[in-house]
Amino acid sequence: MEGLMLARVLGELTPHLPLHTLGWVFPDETTAALLLDGPGLGEKRNLVLAYRPPQPVLFISRERLRGDPRSPFQRFLAARVRGPLLGAEQLKLDRVVVLHFGGEAGFVDQAPTRLLFEVTGRNANLLVLEEGEGFEGRIVMAAREITGSRNRFRTIRSGGKYTPPPPYDKFDPRTLGEAEAASLADLPIGRWRERLDGVGPLLSAELARRANLLTTQAPGEDWPQTLAALQTLVADPTVSEGVMQDGAREAARSEKAAALRKALAEPLNKRLTLIRNQLADVSRAEAGLDVAAVDRGEADLLMAYASTVETGSASAELPAFDGSGPRPVALDPSLSAVQNAEKRYTRARRREDVYERLLEREDTLRAELAEAEARVAHMESASLEELDALSSTLQSERPEKSQYGMRFTTPAGYEVLVGRNNKENATLTHRVGRSMDYWFHAQGYPGSHVIVRTGGKELAQPDILYAARLAAANSKARGSSNVGVDYTRIKYVWKPRGAPAGQVHYTDQNTVFVDGTVPEVATAD
Repeated sequence: MEGLMLARVLGELTPHLPLHTLGWVFPDETTAALLLDGPGLGEKRNLVLAYRPPQPVLFISRERLRGDPRSPFQRFLAARVRGPLLGAEQLKLDRVVVLHFGGEAGFVDQAPTRLLFEVTGRNANLLVLEEGEGFEGRIVMAAREITGSRNRFRTIRSGGKYTPPPPYDKFDPRTLGEAEAASLADLPIGRWRERLDGVGPLLSAELARRANLLTTQAPGEDWPQTLAALQTLVADPTVSEGVMQDGAREAARSEKAAALRKALAEPLNKRLTLIRNQLADVSRAEAGLDVAAVDRGEADLLMAYASTVETGSASAELPAFDGSGPRPVALDPSLSAVQNAEKRYTRARRREDVYERLLEREDTLRAELAEAEARVAHMESASLEELDALSSTLQSERPEKSQYGMRFTTPAGYEVLVGRNNKENATLTHRVGRSMDYWFHAQGYPGSHVIVRTGGKELAQPDILYAARLAAANSKARGSSNVGVDYTRIKYVWKPRGAPAGQVHYTDQNTVFVDGTVPEVATAD
């Protein structure tokens, strides 16, 4: 049910408020009907709230309805939501309606309440809220409890706070002026609903019929006729039978497309964030070249004047090569001047190597960023078929998931298994891996256990770096540069007594330093 349709129902109801209520009946387990009585109605009528997803509706009926409560929520509704119906509001032209009840005095007094109806397709819900103004407040009871396991972005639980859907900016078709209508002239009429409040797939198809246009056609210079058709739709938002059938199909396609967009947006946005972080690493590494230059300059001074530096000194002032005067140099007192210089040379070489490695990937990263941004931009206006194709493409790019973690293959052809959670980490390390297989883990960071199944053979350096990057990329160090990764044989890895799944100790490890990004040649079997 779309926003303009809801507005019409409330438009029939609100002129007669307040109204006496004569109790609730429940024709089925997801329908509640409130019998209304008042001088303006002429006869008793039922306000029917059918809240079964995916096609919830709100309407006024003259039919005589019966039925006892069939669920705890319906019993609560019958007992607590009582008294005169004082008001009915709609959130703009959104599919959210709230009814205000005045409460009732009796043997057990019933406090005033609000009944909020989310007429929102597959997310339809009916909520009892505490007395208050507007659309926010504490939820007393909900027909459908929505927990974080079902929806990470919006939970609805009894006792929690109800927050209405986020605000949006659309034209109100009831007050749409000529200038606003003219701004839509080049937009296909089937997409006007993206800019008009209260208009969904059904009313969009009906608007195209009344304007005598195909949904793919833009009104162009005929926008005044389209505006007139829209005004008739506002006055009478009913849908013809043929449009109802076509619109129902379009509504199903639209809902599927919206679900696909939502599902695709999360991995694409994560990918964008990762690439931008990697490009930021290039900038940080470039800034590190200045630090490397300082280290090299101080190392050259220490090598040149090593004989003048006293052993155990914490600092020294050495003449600058350019004649600009003495230059202070901090020292590690436990090292000689030559050892302090070698430490600086090593540190400088490491920064330079990191920069060179990242610089080699910069063009690739920028190309990947442009491609990901283009996918995000295309996704917003893509058809259902295009979204299906994009979903298949992204799915093919993901590593295959198996019973024992993600599966990869090293450059030499060895199987690599990457744990996706603590339980899988424990399974890979203590059950799947053999004693002479190799085990990798990011040093000092929570993350995946990575197993390379070598059958006892030694690993070449490219395979070690490959597995180490997978371990770094699947840890809290993902996206960072110069991540330390420890590796050893599985026989040197054990679980401490009483430790939770995935927690281990290990010995006889070696360490390599890699970028926390998935290797370019990573492919799933």
